[in-house]
Amino acid sequence: MALLHRPGRPAPTGRPRRLARTAAALAATLALLPPLVAAGGASAQEVPAADVDVHVNTQAALGRLSDTARGVNAAVWDSHMNDPEVAALMKTADVGAMRYPGGSYADIYHWETHTAPGGYVAPGTGFDAFMGTVRATGAQPILIANYGSGTPEEAAGWVRYANITKNYGAKYWEIGNEIYGNGHYGSGWEHDDHADKSPREYARQVRAYAAAMKAVDPTVKIGAVLTAPGNWPDGITGEGDPGDWNHTVLSQVTDVIDFVTVHWYAGGSDTSADTAMSRLTRLPGELREVRAQIDRYAGADSPRIGIALTEVNTNTGGAQLTARPNGLFAADAFMTALENGVFNVDWWNTHNGPGAITTVDGETDYGDMGMLASGSCTGDVCQPAPNTPFHPYYGMKMTGELGTAGDTMVAAASSAQDLSAHAVHRRDGRLSVLLINKNPDAARTVDLAYAGFSPSAAAPEVSRYARGDSDITDVTDSGASASRVTVPPYGMITVTLTPKSGTGPGASAAGIPGTPRLEAVTDTTARLSWTGTTGAARYLVQERDGAHTYLVGETTGTSVTLRNLPPGSNHTVNVLAADAAGRLAAPSDPLTFTTGTPADAACTVDYHRDTSWGNGFVATVSVRNLSDTPITGWTVDWDWPTDGQSVSSGWNATFHQSGRHVRVTAPENAGPLAPDGASTASFGFVGANDGPNPDPTVFRLNGTVCAGG
Repeated sequence: MALLHRPGRPAPTGRPRRLARTAAALAATLALLPPLVAAGGASAQEVPAADVDVHVNTQAALGRLSDTARGVNAAVWDSHMNDPEVAALMKTADVGAMRYPGGSYADIYHWETHTAPGGYVAPGTGFDAFMGTVRATGAQPILIANYGSGTPEEAAGWVRYANITKNYGAKYWEIGNEIYGNGHYGSGWEHDDHADKSPREYARQVRAYAAAMKAVDPTVKIGAVLTAPGNWPDGITGEGDPGDWNHTVLSQVTDVIDFVTVHWYAGGSDTSADTAMSRLTRLPGELREVRAQIDRYAGADSPRIGIALTEVNTNTGGAQLTARPNGLFAADAFMTALENGVFNVDWWNTHNGPGAITTVDGETDYGDMGMLASGSCTGDVCQPAPNTPFHPYYGMKMTGELGTAGDTMVAAASSAQDLSAHAVHRRDGRLSVLLINKNPDAARTVDLAYAGFSPSAAAPEVSRYARGDSDITDVTDSGASASRVTVPPYGMITVTLTPKSGTGPGASAAGIPGTPRLEAVTDTTARLSWTGTTGAARYLVQERDGAHTYLVGETTGTSVTLRNLPPGSNHTVNVLAADAAGRLAAPSDPLTFTTGTPADAACTVDYHRDTSWGNGFVATVSVRNLSDTPITGWTVDWDWPTDGQSVSSGWNATFHQSGRHVRVTAPENAGPLAPDGASTASFGFVGANDGPNPDPTVFRLNGTVCAGG
């Protein structure tokens, strides 16, 4: 049945056949190139010139790593999910969350009877057995209450058993899995017995589930299902619905939920992990749009509502899933998501089962979305022994080398598209930098530069995962320095540096300020406030532009008004406390906000998205002139918020796009725009979006900023 064979939710392959390993040709190891210096006429290897610059700024905090940052999915059809080796491997990788009972199976699974009508449930995969693995790992469970064939009362009974009877302390509970895939939008893989399959009914049921479950244990956190912006069915309005899935659900539930869940598979027509790595550039914009949607409906309560990325992988089926490039993707995806505001990322899946067999980078790729081998076979090609780690496991494990719960993610920028950089400022003052070389053919030599951090003269600790490594390998003696390191092709390096004595946040008498709050915003000003900290003589407000920061405000109090901001502009700021000697403490968590448009503008523009279909849309724009003189020969300008948005064709005007900028010119026969809003000029267009599709934030009529319609 479709439920069992949906890509990413495969039917179990049954009992694994006898292991038959295939020969895999491994490329020769390319170690780090040490910086040797010639002396006394002796020959020495020349230090390679740097071809990549990486800038790390510890004064630009991206948020703290949570104790649930790294997670994996577990499924009741997986007979190996509770093997002792699983807990040991996940504990070693610092996994803090395990999601159960397994994607779409959640909506047919009944926890009390441990049954999934229409599906297969493996022996030894019941809830108590799962919790044994969770506890042995030192993780927390993320549990999916059955929405498709369950009831609020059944979910409340599970909460009672888990947290009252067994005292498991299960904190995070999702209401259903991918409920938008219940057929309401035409495509259906998610089981849903409700007669009404609309987002309105889902929102009504979320309220009922939340009430029943919190009546048993008020401390549980309830999560509602959203779709990732730019991914189907985002933007599609079903028959009789007031809006698309996300807007309809959020408009009704923000007062009763504690987090939202989204799933992200890189996808695309090319199923290669290399392509998926390039598509990761879309993820930050999509997560920003999720936060903007929460902001819209939750208002000042928005910071309370978290975002969890409870499924992530390269593709929902296809090639390059167990091979090295998907290991690079895993490390990059985990850190990219965490740096952009999620508190939890869960890989799909722990074990999944083999698919198409291919050869990638000289190794057998088993077409398996699992982190660990299941030992099963495709034809006469069998996987390694159960629980043998695939490359994505080591990608996740490498992020554990970078930082753990409570450490601060900070901005890092690379000058090369094929080399990703991530950085974490540790609580003990050390700085760790992860470098991911996505080039399969060439090593990349990186020059490292820092803002807000002064490395000591001590040699850095260096960990590597590259061709020839069977695990993450300590290569501290390889010759890497604080300023230069060479990353092998298709390899990852983590460099951990100690601070120069007397420098860094540890040398400051001030503590960390609270996260800034947006008290009020206009078109050109923003008033911020924050909770003060001990030892602070003054506070600095810094705005981030990539990995660079600049001072935008300074005060001895705990609030500041930023002025002269452009209308409709986005800003991300941190607050830092300075002690009496001027030494800076660690930065606060960031705040991102957008300025508005002038209330007394001389024009209005109403931008309305009429319909959407995931990667395209139709919009209508209406313009009015509020000044006291007519306007003849008008132009309307705006900038798209993301690179993937464009105008394909339009009517009632002439359209021109350059980069993100769009200029619309009145048709030749257009009459003047009458003063005082007495007439309206309207035009429309078909647009395309490759990724998220947020509305433009500011429109200009003949160069004048307009108010929203």
